[in-house]
Amino acid sequence: MLTGFLGSGKTTVLNHLVRSPGMARALVIINEFGAVGLDHDLVARSDDDLVVEMMGGCLCCTIRGDLSRTLRDAPWRFARDGQCWFDRVVIETTGLADPAPILHTLMTDPRLEALYRLDAVIATVDAATGMATFDTQPEAVKQAAVADRLLLTKTDLVDAAGQGAILGRLAALNPAAPVIAVTDGAVDPSLLFNVGLWDPASKSDDVRRWLAEEVHHAGHHHHHHHDVNRHDDGIRATCLTFDTPLDPLAFERWLGLLTMFKGDDVLRIKGIVNLAGHHAPVIVHGVQHVFHPPVELEQWPSEDRRTRMVFITRRIDPEELRGTLALMTMGLSDVQLQGLVEQVAADLPA
Repeated sequence: MLTGFLGSGKTTVLNHLVRSPGMARALVIINEFGAVGLDHDLVARSDDDLVVEMMGGCLCCTIRGDLSRTLRDAPWRFARDGQCWFDRVVIETTGLADPAPILHTLMTDPRLEALYRLDAVIATVDAATGMATFDTQPEAVKQAAVADRLLLTKTDLVDAAGQGAILGRLAALNPAAPVIAVTDGAVDPSLLFNVGLWDPASKSDDVRRWLAEEVHHAGHHHHHHHDVNRHDDGIRATCLTFDTPLDPLAFERWLGLLTMFKGDDVLRIKGIVNLAGHHAPVIVHGVQHVFHPPVELEQWPSEDRRTRMVFITRRIDPEELRGTLALMTMGLSDVQLQGLVEQVAADLPA
C-alpha cells in the first residue's frame, strides 16, 4: 500500500516504479477523489502492458467494499489467456485516507486472505511541508506512523536544518521505519518490495532484517523523551523487549484486553514473541482491533531469543503497555509495579 498526504509525491514515486522491471507483473489500483486524474492518467499510459484500475471516492470510508470486490475479482477480471498474470498489487490511496480502515479490509476479508498477503505500507512525506502538515493533519500522522518504509521527498527544497527537523520528527513518530530520501520519485524498488514480516512462509532473512532495523532504532529511541503529544496527537512508538518467555494464554488474553479497551488507539503492533513451550518464535501483526493469525516460524532467525515488539499507539502510556503485559504474563514476583496494580484494577470494568 502506497500512502502519503496530498502533494507529498505518491504519484511521482509510482510513475517511477511502474517503469521498473520489478513491476512487470504488478496490478496498480489507484484511489482518487473525483472523476478526472491527470497524473494518474500518465501512470496508466507509461506502459502498454500495465493495468491500472481507478477507484473513485475514498478507500478509508465510502468504498472499502469496492476494494474488497476489486481484489477478489482481479485474478479473473484482468486475466490474460485465461490465467492470472500478476503477482503483485500496488494500492495507491488518496492523500486524505486514514490507512487503518484500509488495512482492516486487507486483513479481515477471508476471501482476500486466500489470494493475497500484505507486504508493506509505504508512506511518502514532503520534506518541505511535512512539519506543518503533521501539525494540522491527523491523517498524515497516521500514514507515517503505520508505515514500514518512509519516503522523504523534495529534500532538494529544504536546507540541512529543515531536513534534520523532519527526520527527528519521523524518528520520534516511527523509529522502526527506515527513511529513504527520494529525488524526483526515483527509488530502488528492491527497498520497497518483499519487506514484510508477515509471510506465513517467512524466510529467516526477512525476519532478521526487520529485527536489525527495529533493534537499531529502538536502541536510540527506546528512552526518547521528545514530547510527541504536542504535535502528533499523542501518537508514539514504543519498543518492548522481554528476556523471559511469555505465557501463551496470558499473552493472548493481554492482547484481547488491549484491543478490546484500547483498540482504537493501537494503530499498529508488530513483533516476534518468545512463548513458553514453543521451540520457535511467533510473529504477531495487528492494526487496531484486528490481528493476523499468529504465525510460528520454523526456527529462530538468530541466537537472540528475546521477545521484541513495536507498538504505534495514540494516547497510551508506554509504561502502561509494559506493566500490564508483564503483570499478566510473568506475575508480580518478576516485575516492579508499584502503584500499577491499583491502577489496572481501577480500570477494569465492574
